[in-house]
Amino acid sequence: MHDSALPQLPRTLRLGPTHLTVSDLAGSLAFYENALGLKLRERDGDAGTASLGAGGEDLLVLVEGRGASPAGRHAGLYHYALLFGSRVELARAVRRLATSGSRIEGASDHGVSEAIYLRDGDDNGIELYVDRPRDAWPAPVRPDERVGMYTNRLDLKGLMATVDDEDFHPQAGAGLRTGHLHLHVGDIEEGLAFYRDVLGFDVMVNLGSAAFVSAGGYHHHLGFNVWMGSDVGAPPPRTAGLRHWTVVLDAAQEVSDVRERVSAAGYEVVDKDGGFLVRDPWGTGVAFLAD
Repeated sequence: MHDSALPQLPRTLRLGPTHLTVSDLAGSLAFYENALGLKLRERDGDAGTASLGAGGEDLLVLVEGRGASPAGRHAGLYHYALLFGSRVELARAVRRLATSGSRIEGASDHGVSEAIYLRDGDDNGIELYVDRPRDAWPAPVRPDERVGMYTNRLDLKGLMATVDDEDFHPQAGAGLRTGHLHLHVGDIEEGLAFYRDVLGFDVMVNLGSAAFVSAGGYHHHLGFNVWMGSDVGAPPPRTAGLRHWTVVLDAAQEVSDVRERVSAAGYEVVDKDGGFLVRDPWGTGVAFLAD
């Protein structure tokens, strides 16, 4: 149950685009278009930026930082996750990866979802996944859980059987959206103090070394872990990786409410069109915008 003494984000929360620094914009675009089946929505050659999506909204915004180094041992992105609307769509995504020669790092059944893991050319972690229906999610098994999540081997053969008789689909379906982010942080309790106590996410699972938080009872909109160690800091300058991620709320007043909590807690806010950006204790940025 939600602690009524804590702030709470709206149940209608959804995630917007993930903003990444990449070392080679042209190379990144080739990967995301060919391997993931995303469509280029807009490109500014002078600014070195591009946005990609599958339907009517951006999923990724890429910013070129020539010579940027791959992420190392610091806080920031563990992976961002793109959520498909069906197992068929996820299986089509696996076919695109195979056809493009992209390496899959992992394939897991988490009970609440089925997931494929890989990395782009700058070592940014990516999860491609599909949810199981909520009424099929595993029940909690520990007192610190509101949903049961685990990591088992994915039945990849069974997944791919859903597209055995299909032609190849080079592009992702229009229903693709950002499902969640997973971050490296330096301390779980400090992370909870920011993401739960200030921003208003509910804790769904707390494993001690990782926590998963959400709004509206979703299994997680955000995960964060200390698997890089408890002494990690912000990424050094000229590092590829996460610039910021985006939370979209229905109304400007809802964004204003979060901003008031953030300011009252002593965090600096930066104005953005339609909202604001704040950085967690390790420098990872999250933007809150009104729909």
